[in-house]
Amino acid sequence: MPSSFIRTLRLKVRPESYGWLNAAAREVNQTFNFCNEASYAAATRTDLKRKWLSGFDLCKLTAGASEYFQRIGADTIQRVCVEYAQKRSAVKRLKLRWRVSHGARRSLGWVPLKAASLKRKGNALRFCGKTFRVFERARLEGVKWRQGCFAQDAVGDWWLCLPVEQSVEPTVAPEEAVGIDLGLKDVAVTSDGDRLEALRFYRDAQRKLGALQRRGHLRQAKRLHRRIRRRRVEACHRFSRTMVNTYQTIIVGDVSSPKLARTRMAKSVLDSGWGMLRMQLQYKGQQAGRRVEVVNERNTTRECSNCRSLTGPSGLRHLVVRLWVCANCGVLHDRDVNSARNILATGFRCGTSVSGNEPSPAQRPPSQINPLREAGSDAVRAAA
Repeated sequence: MPSSFIRTLRLKVRPESYGWLNAAAREVNQTFNFCNEASYAAATRTDLKRKWLSGFDLCKLTAGASEYFQRIGADTIQRVCVEYAQKRSAVKRLKLRWRVSHGARRSLGWVPLKAASLKRKGNALRFCGKTFRVFERARLEGVKWRQGCFAQDAVGDWWLCLPVEQSVEPTVAPEEAVGIDLGLKDVAVTSDGDRLEALRFYRDAQRKLGALQRRGHLRQAKRLHRRIRRRRVEACHRFSRTMVNTYQTIIVGDVSSPKLARTRMAKSVLDSGWGMLRMQLQYKGQQAGRRVEVVNERNTTRECSNCRSLTGPSGLRHLVVRLWVCANCGVLHDRDVNSARNILATGFRCGTSVSGNEPSPAQRPPSQINPLREAGSDAVRAAA
């Protein structure tokens, strides 16, 4: 298990610095677009000098460009070049989208920085000759940050994002393991019967949001969008923190939000925040020394958690069936709780981990499978 992890601190910048940051973001966009054009021209040459420009090559091409800018310096220009080369290489395209500085489709502000470029100055911070003040500055006391950035949200507020290294503090959870089934009627249902009710934050504010957009109050609409997102994040934070504090092993189903977002259930799927909840479970589990796994949930709804027979409801027509009785053993099942118990059993059978806490993703032999204690019962059954 790793002894430390990287956590990003997100601190809001005070409004008096917004004008300077907006101007610096336009200079960053110019540098980014130059890298985009130069990289595309080098990759589409018809002679033998055609090549993919790396971050080092772009830094050499932009050497001395800082004298033409009034706000950003050489360190920021180099960070833009390296970030561009990494993003273009990751998506494997000839060029990326241009960063737009004006108009309705303008890009959100972004000013990258190196760790040495941001310095403490009393109760403020110093960057490129400009003094910044941030809220919650006490969170920066005694920490050593890495290279980060200033980032702007859709409302127009600026945030300072700094990655910091923190040590892992493993603790012993009171409970052994839990399985979590993700759905729409309830966002998350555990194998112990705990539930996170459906998050309808967007649907509840949909009428007010539409009225603001029709009247042209775009800034108020953006603020309402941000409030909806914050409420969704807060609900997921509360549930994930409860799971991490209670259970040593957390196993979640791999239901796909992007695939279901293409169906007529897209609004409910996106309002549920499955991906956000899984991400929070993973990084919080890593910080607390927990084992977090994402497993295949195929047939977990149909399979009986008692006798393992496929006698449960299946198909779209049977989605309304929330309680069913197994035809083989006669046990009454709650559809979501039964699925969560099957997910828990699947996690004990295969050791695929996406949290980085488990060393081997291979299938474990039956002799090494931990016994599963089914929720609500004192009987211990083998998870095979």
